[in-house]
Amino acid sequence: MNPQNVVQPTLNTNPNVTPNMNHGGHEMFDVHEILSSTINVLDQYMIFRTFVQSQELIGILDRQYNFILSQYNLTAECFASGQKPHQETATYMIPNMVPPVYGLKPSAPKKPNQSLADVKDAGISGHMLGLIKSHASLLGMSCSEITNGTVRRVIASQIQHFIEMAYEIFMFQNKNAYYQVPQLTPSDTQQMLQVYIPATGAPQMPINNKPLH
Repeated sequence: MNPQNVVQPTLNTNPNVTPNMNHGGHEMFDVHEILSSTINVLDQYMIFRTFVQSQELIGILDRQYNFILSQYNLTAECFASGQKPHQETATYMIPNMVPPVYGLKPSAPKKPNQSLADVKDAGISGHMLGLIKSHASLLGMSCSEITNGTVRRVIASQIQHFIEMAYEIFMFQNKNAYYQVPQLTPSDTQQMLQVYIPATGAPQMPINNKPLH
């Protein structure tokens, strides 16, 4: 590519800006990536739905799709306006929390699918989990550099909800032995639990004696 053909973004150095212009340059790219990623998640969920067989997984997929769509709309709204969206960010609730099943059960070896006929709920739920975990990481990495306070808080508030959605998918996988959870032996577990203890007393911080420049 010819460097002369690359469009360079222009920088606004005026501190007296309107709310919809209250965004840093780095923030613009980060939020664009977040919104684009959210659209990709929604599109993937729509594609996944055609392969799902379990009614329970259909319920999870539809519930999460609707929640993610609502958060996309809120983010797009406050990003464009620079102001608080017309409604508060929602809370994602898992309808039925169940304890995890620990231990390993014998299972058939895994291998890549040979055709679309091989696509099953185990694989679809795994794809869903990967998407949600990746998006939660993207939100966490990006929001600390978003200068617009409203947009930063709207995006930051979504992280915990994407974690809940990921855990909901994990519960479905774990219950169906798609995602098994091995444990250490009781003695190893107990030993590792005792490796770290709380710090006591006030730390004696060293004096900073470096000269000022």
